[in-house]
Amino acid sequence: MPMFMDRHYVEGATAHTVATAHLADLGVQDRFGVKFLTYWFDEDRSTAFCLAESPDEDTIRRAHNEAHGLVPHEIARVDPAVVDAFLGRVSDPVPTDQGQADDGIDPAFRAIMFTDLKDSTLMTSRLGDSRALHLLHVSNVLTRRALGSFGGREIKHTGDGIMASFRSAADSVACAVSVQRAMADHNRREPEDDLLLRIGLHAGEPIEERGDLFGNAVQLAARLCAAAGPAEVLVSDTIRELCPDPEVAFEDRGTAELKGIPEAVQVFAALWAESQ
Repeated sequence: MPMFMDRHYVEGATAHTVATAHLADLGVQDRFGVKFLTYWFDEDRSTAFCLAESPDEDTIRRAHNEAHGLVPHEIARVDPAVVDAFLGRVSDPVPTDQGQADDGIDPAFRAIMFTDLKDSTLMTSRLGDSRALHLLHVSNVLTRRALGSFGGREIKHTGDGIMASFRSAADSVACAVSVQRAMADHNRREPEDDLLLRIGLHAGEPIEERGDLFGNAVQLAARLCAAAGPAEVLVSDTIRELCPDPEVAFEDRGTAELKGIPEAVQVFAALWAESQ
């Protein structure tokens, strides 16, 4: 059966309320020929997201309505592999010894990071395929090492860079800074083989009005990456607001018109210095 993710606005709900609603869904699913797989709940934003296999969208609505009356505001058909890549699971978390899964109230809000290696095409013509491929591999290794250190999940390799997701906006910024420092360390050791990476960061919910999984977050993060200069990290105002750490400095770059984004975007640069 197709897989769908839906979004509910549940103002005032608690984690217990949403968990109870999920159990009610499981209680009626066989009657409707639906399989409710798991859910996420973002108490700060009053949103819950359900993942289910169903013949169609209307069947999900009817099952939810009978179970608890919380009819979803949006429903989108999704690819299980993409959901797993972004959110880390397509089923209920395994309970701990205490009977509750550690990430049972994961809010599903994710920070999205894009990286792009500057002049990778010119690098091939200048250095040859073998050497250019080696340097791209070095860039990927340094990026993936930082992802592992800061809880990032690699979504896909884009050819010249990597797209990744993070549960924490602060971790996404820390990862981006760590990547840039690693690149700077490499360039200091290998001055003839400079690796200059652009990085863009934005954050958002999985299901939006357009129905794309993380559609706006992905698009804006990609555009910020494209707008970044060599060895620069550009972030959205959303990312900046979610990073209250006074040790993380941001420079206001004003508003920018970005391709494919209907309104001007407030842009900030995450400042970093080379490691000593």
